[in-house]
Amino acid sequence: MPSGRTHDLITIALAIPAAAGSFGVTKNFTATMVFAAAFIFGGLMFGPDLDTRSKQYSRWGPFRSLWYPYRAFFKHRSRFSHGLILGTAIRVVYFLGVFSLLVIAGSWVYAALAGGRVISISEFSEMWSAIGQFVRRHAGDWILLTVFSGMWLGAASHTFTDLAGTFIKTGRRTKLF
Repeated sequence: MPSGRTHDLITIALAIPAAAGSFGVTKNFTATMVFAAAFIFGGLMFGPDLDTRSKQYSRWGPFRSLWYPYRAFFKHRSRFSHGLILGTAIRVVYFLGVFSLLVIAGSWVYAALAGGRVISISEFSEMWSAIGQFVRRHAGDWILLTVFSGMWLGAASHTFTDLAGTFIKTGRRTKLF
């Protein structure tokens, strides 16, 4: 299995051809830059190795504890952490879920300390919807798909590198798909 440094170098090296491919598809410089940034973020910060004590995990600094339940729940190099189909989608859903729980908990703490009102689930849902509408209105309807595609492909570069390393060392394919 390649080292964290090797994965990082591959992510950075592939960001340029990935951005060129994105521009070839979109013909939009802004979409290409968003895709490239998401690709690098997906490879360096949001990749499959968040299920271990890795460079990706340590880069989250004081926020790495957010990933501890993920690490405890998913076995390293499983279909759910390193899988091309589910890996990034599970991490995005997990992160948004944890973030949502923290916002709700924060509103409870605020309400307890300041005597305010606790946000309801429906208000929280409406808030997420408003954020999505704001982002689409100001960045375009393509933004969310572009960000997810870049993050998915950046993380996939990590998985493909692991698959190639395993195949070179053992001559076997792994079951990550």
